[in-house]
Amino acid sequence: MTKLLQLINEYAPYVVFFILLLLWEILVALNNIPNWILPAPSRIFTAIIEYQSLLFSHTIATLGEALAGYFLAVVLAFIIALLLNNCWWLKKAFYPLLIITQTIPLIILAILLPIWFGFGIAPKIIIVIIVCFFPIAINLMNGLDTVDIDQLNLFRSMGAKPLATYFIVKLPAALPAFFSGLRISATYSIMAAVISEWVGARQGLGYFMTLAQKSFRIDQVLAAVVIICLLSLLMVKLIDLCEYLLVPWNRLHQPVNDHPIK
Repeated sequence: MTKLLQLINEYAPYVVFFILLLLWEILVALNNIPNWILPAPSRIFTAIIEYQSLLFSHTIATLGEALAGYFLAVVLAFIIALLLNNCWWLKKAFYPLLIITQTIPLIILAILLPIWFGFGIAPKIIIVIIVCFFPIAINLMNGLDTVDIDQLNLFRSMGAKPLATYFIVKLPAALPAFFSGLRISATYSIMAAVISEWVGARQGLGYFMTLAQKSFRIDQVLAAVVIICLLSLLMVKLIDLCEYLLVPWNRLHQPVNDHPIK
């Protein structure tokens, strides 16, 4: 019975997903819905196979933009979080500005940044940075602020220097929160790169979707959506793996089924 419950717990999401796809396929066939309105899952899969070389080239372009912006966002967020955590007056002065950066609609940035920085890769990377750095910075700041005060007092009473206390106590304790921010931003990075390609791009999944939508090839649009979802899931799994390897003391707080390595 226990083994059966474990199997249900492990494979339930896949079964539900398969059932939903099957219902989608059946409803489209029964109602004779045309492909330009809502293609069946089988048609979307066929479109992925038919346009695999074209989709691959656009995927590489989008993935390059997302990874470059994501890496720079991690570095920027790490530096900002450390500065704001150590200087209360900086936090008071710049924290509202961090909030404001997240209130600007992405589509406005996608229009304005190419005007200011040209139609190359730079404005796309900037959009990814703006979208991704906030969750990382906020989660890391929260992690640093919630470190056990008794541990800090213990290290200080033993004569530990502030820098040593920071790297031995505060940063390790804040790493789980830091990886939570990384995980959130990993999903945003692909989305931000795609949105940035809607205006002023000549390559990428966003550009591909725009062309397909204008010609009412909804199967191609949804094929690109499938790839975007797979890329986002892949990036999240890579972050999970990094956390599993780099933060071993946090494994005890995770369910066994959530471990990326079994």
